[in-house]
Amino acid sequence: MSDIRFEAHATVDARGLQCPLPIIRVKKALSSVAVGETLEILTTDPGSISDVAAWTRSTGHELVHMESEKSPFKFWIRRQR
Repeated sequence: MSDIRFEAHATVDARGLQCPLPIIRVKKALSSVAVGETLEILTTDPGSISDVAAWTRSTGHELVHMESEKSPFKFWIRRQR
């Protein structure tokens, strides 16, 4: 599935950044949205594919969807707490 659009309450543009900067930006931005709202993330670092999934599992947030077929990689995370 590509070019699927999910409602995002904020977007993190982490294109061009390498690990760990995309996750640091995601953590900071997620704290600015309300519980239940969704954050969209754009990255070009292939490591983000596993990093974002692992980070959401370890922090208890929901990875709603990810598009990892081509760069920029897109992720939608719903804040859970």
